[in-house]
Amino acid sequence: MDYFTAVRAFVRVVETGSFIKASDSLHLPRNTVTKLVQSLEAHLRIKLLNRTTRRVSPTTDGAAYYARMSRLIEEWQEVESELASAQARPRGRLRVDMGSLMAMQLVIPALPAFRARYPDLQLDIGVSDRPADLIGDRIDCVVRGGQPTDPSLIARHVGDLPFVLCAAPDYLQRHGTPMHPAELEQGHALVRYFYAGSGRQLPIELSSGDQRHTVQGNYYLAVNDANAALAAGVAGLGILHTLAFGARPHIDAGRLMPLLTDWSSAPVPVSVIYSPNRHLSTRVRVFVDWMIELFDANPLTRVSSVHRIARQ
Repeated sequence: MDYFTAVRAFVRVVETGSFIKASDSLHLPRNTVTKLVQSLEAHLRIKLLNRTTRRVSPTTDGAAYYARMSRLIEEWQEVESELASAQARPRGRLRVDMGSLMAMQLVIPALPAFRARYPDLQLDIGVSDRPADLIGDRIDCVVRGGQPTDPSLIARHVGDLPFVLCAAPDYLQRHGTPMHPAELEQGHALVRYFYAGSGRQLPIELSSGDQRHTVQGNYYLAVNDANAALAAGVAGLGILHTLAFGARPHIDAGRLMPLLTDWSSAPVPVSVIYSPNRHLSTRVRVFVDWMIELFDANPLTRVSSVHRIARQ
């Protein structure tokens, strides 16, 4: 028995929940995958999988064995990836978690260029504004805005994202266009964003020269997803304080109008965060470098460019 291949076959069966899917991903005949897993069970003298006509799932022993062996396979692939990096060919699986707005409007549209550069990488991108557990969820890195708070993790700053204040034309026709931040607290409704987990609302702090104003206005709707906040703003549910790169397509299409363009909020710093034991990962390193390039190349991740666009 090829022990390593048998372990890989078992791991893929657990991950896909199917012998057929596992055989397809491994480019092996189904009978071969079945025999490899049977040989592994015979070698270990335990039953690893429960098999029914509809699904395949690990036994209690199988789940424990999978947890240990999947990590060993990842480490094996990591070593191979490090060796491959000498020829600029990192390969293997990269698990990333990031917010929905960044994934859908900034990162995923640019991925064809990343794939062309690193065709042997396989990306698993978790899309959520909720905090992620790097260790528990077995994530290689997360992309998050704000100042990193966990000193046990490594954070690499990749860029900054400016904010814009905007509203739908229909909303402004019904409620008027504010000319000063104080007016946002008089007869206007806001669309607020709150952080998943803590429930804390994203503050709206505006400045113009030496003037500072923290907006404490009322809101009709608060959401914990940036795409949902955009949808609420476009629907005319209130004045929206959101990331400029997400609002730009709606501003260009006339669905949103920029407001108070002489006032600005401090941009949010964005970092790629990973655990110390991933420090030498080639997969993480090339992804971080690419993210820095992506931010540098996008005009909507530069504060000066966003202010100029808002005034046009």
